[in-house]
Formats: sequence, structure tokens, C-alpha cells
Amino acid sequence: MAGTSRSEGRTGLLNGLAAYGMWGLVPLFWPLLKPAGAIEILAHRMVWSLAFVAAALLVVRRWAWAGELLRQPRRLGLVVIAAAVITVNWGVYIWAVNSGHVVEASLGYFINPLVTIAMGVLILKERLRPVQWAAVGVGFTAVLVLTIGYGRPPWISLTLAFSFATYGLVKKKVNLGGVESLAAETAIQFLPALGYLLWLSAHGGLTFATEGTGHAALLASTGIVTALPLVCFGAAAIRVPLSTLGLLQYLAPVFQFLLGVLYFGEAMPPERWAGFALVWLALVLLTGDALRTSRRGARALGPETAQLTGLGVATGTEVAGPAGPAGPPGSAGAGREAESVTSGATGAARVSGAARVSGAPGASGMPGAPASEAGTAPLAKP
Repeated sequence: MAGTSRSEGRTGLLNGLAAYGMWGLVPLFWPLLKPAGAIEILAHRMVWSLAFVAAALLVVRRWAWAGELLRQPRRLGLVVIAAAVITVNWGVYIWAVNSGHVVEASLGYFINPLVTIAMGVLILKERLRPVQWAAVGVGFTAVLVLTIGYGRPPWISLTLAFSFATYGLVKKKVNLGGVESLAAETAIQFLPALGYLLWLSAHGGLTFATEGTGHAALLASTGIVTALPLVCFGAAAIRVPLSTLGLLQYLAPVFQFLLGVLYFGEAMPPERWAGFALVWLALVLLTGDALRTSRRGARALGPETAQLTGLGVATGTEVAGPAGPAGPPGSAGAGREAESVTSGATGAARVSGAARVSGAPGASGMPGAPASEAGTAPLAKP
């Protein structure tokens, strides 16, 4: 039994590394799609993502959720809002990468936890612990420093962070699994995206059929690039503690930052280093506070719950399926349905891609209190 548990843990860790690794390395993919513009790439991503997840859902015959969703206008309206917000997020991210702003895009996912907490305070009137207030204050100072450094507000970072935080807030109300969520949102995006591609083709601007088979295949693979990390994340979410996933989440923006500086050769003058250093200090404060809160909550709740009490909840970020540029987050509890992609195709198709723990320390810091809705949001994934 212990050997099986260790094996499951290794499988979960490998899937988590694969998910965040793919999100971290995705800036290498979008430039391959040139000469297609950012909007054409975005439209292809919407169209092919729907094709990919629809095929997966057909294989496992999981369509009951669609009928339920259509019978709930308020919930369907929230899905429409989520689809609109993630469209902005995806579009800005693709444009940023292909326009030489990879570092600024990575900043958006570094500051996302801070923006999520700030939105919880401003919108849902949550109370923060002193260290969380300090982290938010340091993050705000970092934005001011970066504004001076760039000579303008870091609008790419702020757009990505705020759109993703808003997306997570809306998604919590929808309560759909990761794959189902991606299917619902891309179904809403599908007709406008397809219409744009047809319009582009009629005006001679579509690159899908004019740049060769390899280019067309790469554009079609945007669906796989969007959905595959979602599957890997779902497999990891039920096999490793949330504290581990909470730490793994920083791999993606770290990889993006390193790619921007070392591979794409983007400039990093001293004032930008200072701004990023402040952001990282804020995250250290947030992470340290989260780990302390997790330990206190684990001691109060007992050993069984200890392994489930994780960094994601304690920091006010929910571990959910991919969102951001890579794919939408899942819903509370959907990670229970996740299966490892490394253990078979059937299991992979069943991934719902989300995990959340009730009864872990919430934004209030009270052991045993549920994580509040404002203080939880999907992890940032490009």
C-alpha cells in the first residue's frame, strides 16, 4: 500500500511538472505560428480547442452537464462572461509574446495572486491577515516602480492579472469541471471565431491554407496546446498535496521570465529588476504566511486533513484547472474525477482538472474555515 502511495505521488508530481512546464514553455510555441496574426491565432485556438475537448467528451460520453447548463440561464450567462474575459486574456497573452513582451506577460502571472486577494477585499469585503496586507502593499509599490521603469503602466501585466482574477471569480460561481468548462466556453467562442476566420479567408488574409501543411498543422495543434496541460494538471491535483501544487504554480511565470530574458533577449534595466524584486518579495511574504497558516490549520484539523491543507487555499488562490492563456480553470471538487494521463487514455479523458479543499484555512486565517469565494481563484497558467 505504501509503495502504491509513493507511486501515485510520483505520478502526480510528474504530471504537475508537465502541466506547469508546458505553461511555462508556451512562449516558444506562439512565434511558430507566424505569419498568422494574434487574432487569427486566437480564433484558431478557440475553434480547435472545442474540437479537441468535444472529441474527448464524446469518447467518454459525458454530456449530461450540457443539458443541465442550458436549463440554467443565470449559470449560462456566467459562462458567457467567463468566455469573454478569457478571450481578452488569451488574446493579450498571444499578442504580448509575439510582440516581444514575454517578460511583461510573465509579470502578469507573478502578480495574479496579489490581484486576486485585492479583488477579494475590494469586491467581497474580505479581511486579510497583516502579512497579506503587507504583500499587497509591496506588490502595489512594485507596480509603481515598474510604471516608472517602463515609462507607462505595465498594462499587459495588469490586463492579464485582472482578467484572469475576474475569470476565476466568475468560474467559481459556474462550478464546472475543467474539460467541461473548456468545452462550454469554447462552444460560446466558436461561432464568432469561425466567422472571423471565414471573413479573413474571404479577404485573402487567412494563413491557414496559404502557408503550407506544416503551418496548418501547427494552427490546428493550438487545441492540444490548450487542453493537454489541463489533463496533466487534473491528474496531478488528486495525487499531490495542494501545498506542492501551490509551489509548482510559480514554475510557469519563472520559465516565462527566463525565456524572455535569456532566449528572447528582452531588456531588463535596473528599475525593472527592482520592480520584479519587489513582486518576488511580495510572493515570498504571501507564501511564508500561507505555509504558517497551513501548518496551524493542519495541527488543528488532524493528520488526515493535514495532507490536504495546502498553499493554494491558504494564500487565497484555488487550485483549479488551467486557465489564463492555456485553458479555463476547473471547478471546486472536480479534481476528484481526474485520472492520470500517464496511466491510460481512458483515465486522461476523464480529467475534470480541478481540486479544492474545504475546511482549510481561508482568507480569514481561521483554521477550519472554508476558503472564501473572493479569496479563491484559479492558479495562473499561460
